[in-house]
Amino acid sequence: MLKKLGLLIVAAVAFGTVQPVEAGESRVLKRIQERGVVNMGHRESSVPFAYIDKDGKPIGYSMDICNMYVDKIRDTLKMPDLKVKLVPVTSQTRIALMANGTIDMECGSTTNNLTRQKQVSYLAVTFITGTKIASKKGSGIMEIEDLNGKTIGLSQGTTNEKAIKRVAEEKGIKIKIIPVKDHPQGWLALETGRADAYASDDVLLYGLISKSKNPAQFQVTGRFLSYDPYGIMVPQDDSIYQRLGNELLADMMRTGEMQKLYDKWFNPGPTGINMPISSTLKTAFEIQALPH
Repeated sequence: MLKKLGLLIVAAVAFGTVQPVEAGESRVLKRIQERGVVNMGHRESSVPFAYIDKDGKPIGYSMDICNMYVDKIRDTLKMPDLKVKLVPVTSQTRIALMANGTIDMECGSTTNNLTRQKQVSYLAVTFITGTKIASKKGSGIMEIEDLNGKTIGLSQGTTNEKAIKRVAEEKGIKIKIIPVKDHPQGWLALETGRADAYASDDVLLYGLISKSKNPAQFQVTGRFLSYDPYGIMVPQDDSIYQRLGNELLADMMRTGEMQKLYDKWFNPGPTGINMPISSTLKTAFEIQALPH
């Protein structure tokens, strides 16, 4: 109970008191208003959060949230014709593009941590996952210790890369690391045998398996090697713009719309992922559902 109360206090501080919004008070809203466009950064292969469908359109759980955020901005600025410019980003470019003002929001599978908060900010937690390992069934790989003397693909600039390197160093596990630029490249390394394993957030690994040529060939195993709360990334030092998004999310969490959105993509989702909501994420929704 004390832990839940503590989280509620933290969430209340993060959300702040809701006040009327004027574009001139927010540098991000002001620049959006002036150019008439929201620059939406998005991932292309983070299934089911943000990925490209058969028609070449980015869709997913995070994309739905971002599109509702844009609608909130339209209403706030009274600009029904506000346009959206889609900007593809990767794990290596997303933070830099946010920090330099190229994008106004990032829709994908990005972990909120204190190091990244030196450059960017986040909306409320929308998903909770952690680092696990994918490998081929029969490989004998169940935990990170089983990778001693073997190879693993790691996407550069991710919390997963840091987690694997940290645990390997702490435990003296000798692992050969194959740096990759994104999930498709890492998964290809695993499929072709160039890597014995690929590490990422568990939900992303299940997504990659669901879209692989032979899903029955792969497994996700082991304990969590990191804790990764996802959030929509936004520019730093603009509490008004950030609060606008958090107001949207609080309303969705309070009314049950957030649960419905989760069920749309995970229970089971269009990609075949079947992940009932965890008790941890359900609690996160409850404590972030702040009243007006």
